[in-house]
Amino acid sequence: METRVAVMSIIVENIQSVETLNNILHEYRDFIIGRMGIPYHHKKINIISIALDAPQDEISALSGRIGNLEGVSVKTAFSK
Repeated sequence: METRVAVMSIIVENIQSVETLNNILHEYRDFIIGRMGIPYHHKKINIISIALDAPQDEISALSGRIGNLEGVSVKTAFSK
């Protein structure tokens, strides 16, 4: 199956969603190239960037699951 490289940007405003988010990311660990998390204490948010190499359907499914979490925003940029 053909894969695409993508970068997913996640902003977590609800700390209660972090455990569920981490569990979801763990399920997709085989597709994750790298992950960077930055706590931004001044605004009381967490900023996470995920680099992925996966089939587009898997990336979209992951983005949808993350986007359904309360207080979590996600945007994805794909390679061409």
